[in-house]
Amino acid sequence: MTSIILILAANTAFAGFPRLAAILAQDGYMPRQLAYRGSRLVYSKGIVALGVTAGLLIVLFDASVTRLIPLYAIGVFLSFTLSQIGMARRWWKIGHSHSAQDDGNGRPGTTLPDKNYLVKLAVNGVGAVCTGVVTLVFGITNFVAGAWIVIVLVPLLVIGFSAIQRHYQGLARQLSLDHYFSPHQVNRYRVILPISGVHQGSLAGLHFARSLSPDVTAVYVSMDPEEAQKVRGKWSVYGEGVRLLILESPYRLLLEPILEYIESLCKNRQNNEVILVVVPQFVPRRLWTGFLHNQTAFMLRLGLLTRPGVVIMEVPYQVE
Repeated sequence: MTSIILILAANTAFAGFPRLAAILAQDGYMPRQLAYRGSRLVYSKGIVALGVTAGLLIVLFDASVTRLIPLYAIGVFLSFTLSQIGMARRWWKIGHSHSAQDDGNGRPGTTLPDKNYLVKLAVNGVGAVCTGVVTLVFGITNFVAGAWIVIVLVPLLVIGFSAIQRHYQGLARQLSLDHYFSPHQVNRYRVILPISGVHQGSLAGLHFARSLSPDVTAVYVSMDPEEAQKVRGKWSVYGEGVRLLILESPYRLLLEPILEYIESLCKNRQNNEVILVVVPQFVPRRLWTGFLHNQTAFMLRLGLLTRPGVVIMEVPYQVE
C-alpha cells in the first residue's frame, strides 16, 4: 500500500509541477526557461528540475520513507489549504460584486451575485480550516524530524519568486520603447586582435578583423623578450601592415594586461565609437582536446561582458 501511495504521489508531482512551473514562469515568478516545451512536447526543464530536487532529497534523507512522509504531507496539506483559501476568496468576491451586462434589449443590466455563494464559501472555508489545522499539527509534531525544512523553505521560495519577478519587471522597463530615443550613431569601430603568436589561426582572425574596420591593432602579451622579438619579426612579414602592440607581462599574466589595455581604451572612447575585440579561437575536432588550449575568448567575455561599448567576437579556426 505504501508503494502504491508513493507511486501515485510521484506521478502527481511529475505531472503537475512542470505545468505549474510553466505558468509561474509565464507570469515572471520563475525562470523563463521553464515556460518552454522540449523536443518531446513536455516541459522537460521542469521535469529535470523536479528530478534533481527529488534526488537530492533522497540522498539527504537516506531514502527513509519515514523521514520523507512528513515533508510530503506538509506540502500536500499546505497546497490544499492555499487552494481552499483561494476558492473561498473567489466566492467572497463573486458574492459582493456587480457587473454590467446587456439585458437583451440593448440596455445595460446588472448581474446578481451567485445566490449559493455563501454555501460554496462555507464549504471552502471549512476545508481551508481543516487542512490548515492538519498542516499545523504535522509541522509542530514533526518539526525536528524534518518539517522545519518546509517551514523555512516556503518563505524563502516566496522571496525568491518575488525577486525573480522584480528582475523581469525591471528588465522590461529597461527594454521598453515608451521613452526610447535613438542613441548616437556608431560610425567608428576600433578593432583589438589579441594573438598568442603568428600562425594560421591568428592570420584568419586578422583577415576577419580587417574586413570590419581599417583601425585594427594586434595585441601580444610578452612573457619572454626573445619570443616577443620572434613574433615581431613574423608579424612584419605576415601582418599586412597592421600595427602590433606588445604588452610586457613580467609576472606571466595573460588576461590582465589585455583587460587593462582595453580598460584604458574605454576611458577615452567616444560616443560614436565601439571597441571590437576579435579573438581567434581554436576549435578542435575532438572534444577532450579543447581542455588543452587556453580559453581566452571565454575569459575575455567574462571580463568584458558588463563593459558598455565593447563587443567580443570569436573567429573559430578548426584544428585536429
